[in-house]
Amino acid sequence: MNEMATSVATAETSSDKRFERFSQIVKDEIGVRLPQNKRVMVESRLRRRMTELRLASVDQYFTYLFDEGALEGELDVIFDAVTTNKTDFFREAEHFRLLAGTILPDRLKRRPATGRASMFKIWSAAASSGMEAYTAAMVLADYATRHGAFEWGILGTDINLKVLDRARAAVYNQAEIAPVPAANQAHHLMEGIGRRKGEWRVVPELRRRVQFQQINLLSHDCPIDRNIDVIFLRNVLIYFDARDQAKVISRMVDHLAPRGHLFVGHSESMIVSQPSLTQIAPAVFCKD
Repeated sequence: MNEMATSVATAETSSDKRFERFSQIVKDEIGVRLPQNKRVMVESRLRRRMTELRLASVDQYFTYLFDEGALEGELDVIFDAVTTNKTDFFREAEHFRLLAGTILPDRLKRRPATGRASMFKIWSAAASSGMEAYTAAMVLADYATRHGAFEWGILGTDINLKVLDRARAAVYNQAEIAPVPAANQAHHLMEGIGRRKGEWRVVPELRRRVQFQQINLLSHDCPIDRNIDVIFLRNVLIYFDARDQAKVISRMVDHLAPRGHLFVGHSESMIVSQPSLTQIAPAVFCKD
C-alpha cells in the first residue's frame, strides 16, 4: 500500500509540475496567470482539443506538447482556450458618451479636414468578438451624421483567433444586441431572414471601417500606428501581474497621439500609474 501511495503521489507531483510548466509558458507568452486553482477551468476548455487528438487526459496533452514536440503548433489553440472573452455592446456606456460629447469634437477641431493626418483612429486593444469596436463605430458614424462627415477607422485586436473570426463576421444574437439602443439597431444592424432570423449583422458601411487582427499585447513586435486618438484597453489588465500591467500600459502610451485618450475598465483605474497620463474621468486617461 505504501508503494502504491508513493506512486500516486509521484504522479500527482509530476502532473502538477507539468501544469506549472504549461502555466509559465502562457504567462511568458501572453501574460495570463494560471495558478493551480485554475487547472479545472483549463482542462475543461481544452477538452474539445483533447477529444480531437484522441487524448484521454490533460496529462496526455502535456506529453503531446512537451515530449512530442507539438507545443509550437498548439500555441494558438492554447491561447484561445485560456483567454476570457466577456464583452458587450455599449459596455460602460459613459465612456462612449464622453467619446461623442467631448473627445471627438475637441480632437476634430484640431486637425485638417482632409489628408492622412485627418483620420480619427481608435484601437480596441482587447476586442474579443468585436462588440466594443462596433459600438465605437456606431458612435463615430452617428457623430458624422449629426456634425458632418470625417475620416475615421477602427482597429480591433485580440490574441484569440476564434473570437477574431466572429468579430469579422459581425453576426450577433438577440440577447447580445439587447444593450444597443433602438435607434442604433435600426441604423446599424440588419436582421437575418429565414433560418437566420433572430440573428443580426453589423451593416457593411461600418464593417468596412473596422479591421481586426491578431496581436499579442506583450509582444515586442506590435505593428500599430503611433498616432492613435483613442485606445480602449478595458478589463484586460486585471489578468496580468503588476510587471506586465506596467509594460502594456507603457506600450499603449507609445501608440497614443499627443492628447490621445486611454480607456480602461473601472476596476483598473488604480493600476494605471504613468507620469505621462492624467486621469480626466473614471477609468479615462489623457496623454500629456
